[in-house]
Amino acid sequence: MIAFVKNTFLRNSAVSTLILIILITGTNGFLYAAEIDDARKEFNTGNYSKCLDLTQRKFMDRREGQQWGILRAETLMVTGKYEEAAKSINDALLYHPLSLYLLKLGHEANLYCNKPAVAAEKLSEIYRYATRSEMAIWDSTDLVALGKALLLQGTEPKLVLGELYNRALQLDPDCREAYLAIGQLALDKQDYELAAEQYRKGIEHFPEDPDMHFGLAKAFYNSDRQSMIESLNAALYLNENHVPSLLLLAEHQIDCEDYDSARSLLNRVTSVNSRNPEAWAFRCVLSYMSNDAKSAEQNRATALKSWSTNPNVDYIIGSKLSLKYRFTEGAAYQQRALKVDPEFLPAKIQLAQDLLRLGREEEGWKLAEEVYNQDRYNVLAYNMVNLGDHMSTFKTIQSGRLIVRMDKTEAQAYGQEVIELLKQAEADLCKKYGITLDQNVIVEYFPDQQDFAVRTFGVPGGDGFLGVCFGNVITANSPKAERPSNWKSTLWHEFCHVVTLNKTKNKMPRWLSEGISVFEESQRNPIWGHKINPEYRRMILEGELTPISELSSAFLSPATPMHLQFAYYESSLVVEFIVKNYGYESLKEILSDLADGEDIQRAITRHTDSMEKMEKEFADFAKKRAEDLAPDVDWEQPEEIQLIANDPEILSVWLQEHPNSFWALTVHAAYLMNDNNWEQAKEPLNKILQLYPEFTGEDNAYLLLSIVHRNLGETEQEKQILEKLASISSDALNAYDRLIDIAIEEENWQEVVNNCEKYLAVYPLINKVHWELGSANEKLGQDQEAIEAYQRLLHMDYADPADLNFRLGRLLEDKDPATAKRYVLTALAEAPRFREAHSLLLRLVEENQQQEPAQINQNETPNIQENYRR
Repeated sequence: MIAFVKNTFLRNSAVSTLILIILITGTNGFLYAAEIDDARKEFNTGNYSKCLDLTQRKFMDRREGQQWGILRAETLMVTGKYEEAAKSINDALLYHPLSLYLLKLGHEANLYCNKPAVAAEKLSEIYRYATRSEMAIWDSTDLVALGKALLLQGTEPKLVLGELYNRALQLDPDCREAYLAIGQLALDKQDYELAAEQYRKGIEHFPEDPDMHFGLAKAFYNSDRQSMIESLNAALYLNENHVPSLLLLAEHQIDCEDYDSARSLLNRVTSVNSRNPEAWAFRCVLSYMSNDAKSAEQNRATALKSWSTNPNVDYIIGSKLSLKYRFTEGAAYQQRALKVDPEFLPAKIQLAQDLLRLGREEEGWKLAEEVYNQDRYNVLAYNMVNLGDHMSTFKTIQSGRLIVRMDKTEAQAYGQEVIELLKQAEADLCKKYGITLDQNVIVEYFPDQQDFAVRTFGVPGGDGFLGVCFGNVITANSPKAERPSNWKSTLWHEFCHVVTLNKTKNKMPRWLSEGISVFEESQRNPIWGHKINPEYRRMILEGELTPISELSSAFLSPATPMHLQFAYYESSLVVEFIVKNYGYESLKEILSDLADGEDIQRAITRHTDSMEKMEKEFADFAKKRAEDLAPDVDWEQPEEIQLIANDPEILSVWLQEHPNSFWALTVHAAYLMNDNNWEQAKEPLNKILQLYPEFTGEDNAYLLLSIVHRNLGETEQEKQILEKLASISSDALNAYDRLIDIAIEEENWQEVVNNCEKYLAVYPLINKVHWELGSANEKLGQDQEAIEAYQRLLHMDYADPADLNFRLGRLLEDKDPATAKRYVLTALAEAPRFREAHSLLLRLVEENQQQEPAQINQNETPNIQENYRR
């Protein structure tokens, strides 16, 4: 092991020497006084005054060990007594001069005393003492301190983890500082799963340590806010004054746009430590949310008062502004952070993301690569660099200010349709909301869902998201990446975000942005957008509506995926309510006020009514919408639902007592269909359609009844049912597919075209449908549409390219003989005995024998050309 570490460290001899000496000399520990546990308990429960009293009597006594000095310094730091902490550390070092952990605390304390030179000297002392060959007195906490110091020097994290942090745990399995340090290192590298795992281990050893529960909460911050809240509750139960937990909870409330709660939490922080930089940084963010630039600068100045070159202050402010989609301001703060510390990687990678979201791709990708080259363990930088390499293969399609980037195959399949829909959205929505876009709008489609997640969120995940808009940049899952849904509806939704974010200068709450986009989907096409369904009905009637003033929080920490979908629906319902009762102009005036920095509640009440009245009337509006959904349906379900559902006889009794039960009728129909009782199944299915004709969810009565008719050979009835479903659903692929087959059998080519277009609006990457669309258009004499369909198919690895090229040649015979000849020659290269292609080529030659011969690609079809000359 020693030889391995020695060889590994030769690249960094100074750092290598430190760790090598540790491995050779070994480590001894001190015996701690029994009272230290009692003092630590006071610290962990937030009784900082009592903790200071206990440490005052002990930390200057050499016999008591360095832990008293460490605990006293930590307590002074937590309470903002930075100068006193620095002095206390110096005093403790008189008795414990070789304590690396005290020296590391001294480094931190002097930074907060605005003494960077003294802080740097403390690090230098760590390096000097650690390189003394006879050093054999370090305990596990000193190893952790050394690891932290070496990380600041740029030592490879893997070596620090393996040779210092893990070694500390080997020496002392109950080394609290090691668990915290390993967890923090994982957080710093965006490896949140590893961080959570480490903090859980720490909690096993220290179940009453709030720092461990806080670390676990931090690991959940980007992925699971519910679990984060649970861990924060555990931390604050142990210590109601736990500053890191209060700060993280305040940050969460800012994300939820609950600014009053955030202020209350920050007041609790400053009651413990009035100088806490993070608290003042978050207050700066709140000032921005209130459009108070002067107060924002004052709060920033206060945050930097103790440590004027603290890059974390501007990093926090910028990150929160970017989370509010104010990327220009966010990027400016990251640049401020990097001005005082050019090597502060969190700001650098955040700036890279901000630049990419502002459409400044060249700068953004370059910066991400720079971070990766500096820190190969930075998960976010690694993901972004890999993604950048992958995206370099994308095809770009542009029309004016509209730029689309897609996988090459997908670009051929539906890229032009994307551009055309964007042009329509720009024309319609910009006019409706009274804006003109003066910057490029970039749309990026990702066939790999994880690529989409990395581009959008920085890390894998993001399941369930179809697209995200950052202002002038849209990222979206392609139909290949997610469960098929109507990509046209999604694109319209995301472009509406472009319009409203530009109109408000990115100063709008999430709920309103999402609500308008969902509402505008339905305005564009009545079958797009979110519609009320049985689950939404239940949630409304059972009191699960979120107050308008708190709606953004419903997006950030939904209890279930259904609650997230309900948040979209409720937001669109609020927008519909505003437009219906106060008009479109009121909605646009609200957006204009937001652009001027007005608070959302004041903006709404200025152009509608008081928030109290609004929320009451909206609740009534939503309740009526719920009650009007299939009013004759019996929505009751039995308590023993599984027992009844699994017993046809008991189900029959229930159905007799509840003849209009939506649930029982559906289950009863399924039983009959499973037993091939097709004729009998018609009755419950037709009754469902009579009671609730709008339902298009999974296993809806339309699809089930179409299966019944198909099994009975009743094609006309099957067709009628499926046509009804296709007219009210935007993503009924099974219905579209079957209607295409029926229309082909009936030679109803226009219906083939209609249903092919509906199908391709959901999933445009299936060869069969493109071929059927081209063939139907050809039979209708719509040559240009047929040509476009066949040309798309040529790029999609179609099984019979000879037939496609022949068809294109035939369609272009009169319009463009030269191009037609090239297609025919390509067809013959694929199938040399293709008789119809030979006949077509002869006609083309005869028709053009008096004209200049067409230019033929000699490389593609030399044998065919030579054979034809012979």
